[in-house]
Parts: sequence; C-alpha cells; structure tokens
Amino acid sequence: MEQTLSENLQLGQLVTNALSEIERLGYSRRSRNRYRAIWQHLIEFSHRNELGDKFSADLAARFLEEYGVRGAAVDEPGNGWRRHLLFGLKVLADFAKNGRIERAFADIQAIHLHPAMQNTLRDYEQYCTDRLHLRGTSLRLRTADLTLFLHFLHSTKARKLTEIQTVDLSEFISTRDHLQPKSVARLVSDLRCFLRFLTMRGILQHDLSAQLPKIRVRKDATIPSVWHPELVAGLLGAVDRSSAKGKRDYAILLLAYRLGLRAGDIRTLKLEDLHWDESTIKITQAKTDEPLSLPLTNEVGEALIDYLKSGRPQTTYREVFLKVRPPFSPFTENNLYHIVTYWRLLSGITFRSSQKRGLHSLRHTLATQLLEKGTPFTTIAEILGHTSLESTRIYAKADIEALRSVALDPTAVNHGN
Repeated sequence: MEQTLSENLQLGQLVTNALSEIERLGYSRRSRNRYRAIWQHLIEFSHRNELGDKFSADLAARFLEEYGVRGAAVDEPGNGWRRHLLFGLKVLADFAKNGRIERAFADIQAIHLHPAMQNTLRDYEQYCTDRLHLRGTSLRLRTADLTLFLHFLHSTKARKLTEIQTVDLSEFISTRDHLQPKSVARLVSDLRCFLRFLTMRGILQHDLSAQLPKIRVRKDATIPSVWHPELVAGLLGAVDRSSAKGKRDYAILLLAYRLGLRAGDIRTLKLEDLHWDESTIKITQAKTDEPLSLPLTNEVGEALIDYLKSGRPQTTYREVFLKVRPPFSPFTENNLYHIVTYWRLLSGITFRSSQKRGLHSLRHTLATQLLEKGTPFTTIAEILGHTSLESTRIYAKADIEALRSVALDPTAVNHGN
C-alpha cells in the first residue's frame, strides 16, 4: 500500500465519504455492504490496537496481516473473502490518495451519458463507420473508452464538451493507470481521434489532441505467457466432465488450447459455425473481420458433442456456449476468464513466475508448441488468424523448455475460402 496523502481526514469520515462515493457510482447493495463491513472492521481494528484515527499504509498492512492475507495465498480455493479484504483496502487507499474510486470493471451498458454527449458519441460512431471504416470490435473498444471519458467529464468534472481542458485529459488518463501500457496507448489514441473530430465539427475551438502524450508500445515488447504441458494436462484433468458445467468448460478449454481460438470468438461461436459434414469450424473473426476455417479434430469434436447432447440447455439461442443457470443466456465479454481460473484453482496449479493465466495464454501455448515443432510462421499465422506475420513472430521470443507434441496438424488448416 502506498502512503496516502489524506493526512487530515479521520478514518471514520474517510470511510463515510468512500461509502457515499460507491453509492453514487451505482455499486450494488451487496457490494456496498461488503465494503462497509470490511471498512468497519478496519476502524474497529485500529481502535482496538490504538493505531490512531488516520488511514495509513502501516494500518492497512497490519490489518491484512491480522487476517492472514499474504501474496499469492489469496488465489487459493476458499480464500475469496481474503481477496475481498485485499481489494477493499486497495479501494480505500486509492480513495484516500486520489479522492475518487475507479471501478475495476466498468459496466458500459449501465452508464447513462448526458443526452448531448450521447448524441455526439453516436455521431462519432457513425463517422468511424462511414469515414474511418473501423471494424466492429475496434469500434466497440473505442466507444467504451469514450463512454468512460464522457462520463468522467460530466460526473466528476462537471464539464460540457465545449469546456474540455488539457487538465481533464491528464486526470482522466491517470484514472486508468491500472491498465497495461498497450491499453493506455490505445486509450490515448482513441481520445486523440475523438478530440480531432470535436474540433472538425466546431464543438472545440482549439484542437487539444496535440496535448496528449505519445505512447509507443512495441508489439514484441512482452513475451507471451505460456503453460508448461504438465500444467495444461493438470488443468484439463481437473475438469469434472460428468457435470454440465464441466462438459461446457472442457470444450471451451480445448477450443483455446487445441485450435487457438480467441476468447471472443469462442464466446460468439454459433451452432451453424460447426460444419460436421466437413469436420471444420468456420467463423468470421471478431478482431479482424477475416474468415477462419479450422479442422474439427476428433478430440475437440467429441467434447463439443458431449456438451451439446448432455450439457447444453434447450433454448432458442444460437450461441454454442451458454450459462448453466436460468435463463441460460450467452456469455458476456468478461465471463470466460473465470472458467480457467475456476479449474486452475481447483487443480492447485501454481506458476513459477508471474504470467497471464486466461484463455488467451492457452492460445499462446498452442502457438509456442507449433513453433517448437518447427512449424513455419506463415502456417502458425493461418492457424491463429493473424493478418500480419509481425503478430506471429513475437512467439519466437518465448523462452520455455522444448515441447514435445503439437496440438493440431498444421497441414489441415484452411484460412478462409
């Protein structure tokens, strides 16, 4: 925990203000009650141990130590309440330091913009479609970033679009400092384009886009996260394939690990994308809008059949993968990550070093296995649906032990028609 700057605010008042803020932000009653309980325990702990009436890094550390919250241990099964404690303290520390609370995962659909801002954003979306020819995925990401920015302007700064100032831009970017550099670079680029649009339309009198910092992140700046074969085997072996959830999750994991499908394409996979007579899966990739055809191998096909026959609820939805509880709806964008987390924690898998652990890391693992097997970059690019070899070459940087098997036969891949 960082040393806070709110030296004159009593702990009780700090908590009261923080609770008012999360209520203003529209947190659910359950979340509000959880934060209230954690912060009340912190106040009682401070009084009981005569640690003063101010929030500090030392107080937070002692409180977490009292409840046995230590590093990676919070990721172990049964430690969900410790994770809540850790996150609750982080939220309070950020509020004490910055005077604001940033939601870890913003529900874009739940944000209601000022009508004038909403109308301008819609005009900009149309401009991006008609003039910039942005693909659907790129447009959704840009719209999400700008929705957060416009909400920040109105709710925090009480600004109209005509009143945007340079300081507003820097303060908004600072609220996204929890993001990876690549995401921050995309955010800044999105803001720059939007500011130019506002200037072009006469909404802004001066182009503020030049005031934004230039952030360049090389595509090969990071080494892809991959799993050791034994860990993947342990993950797949932990899945309870006798349950509906297990049948579904096992098929999802295989699609990522054996075929290299992106999480977004798995989430939106339709029944009509499964061409059983040709033993192929044919989709249009959400990220690139390009067609991709992959072999429906026996292993993947059997897992899908098992789920479709004995695990998938009977509904009118065309998405292959559905939630296991009523109303059995398709997944939203953030749900698939938790599938890997659930079975990983259940299996007791730990990593030697920090790395990404979601479905995308299983895709990285497939690419690295293919590379270790001597598969040409062009073939790997076709399997992964890359439109540029530059995206594929980053796998040459992966420094892992030699892998002895390849997940699928690269000669069976057909990229489009």
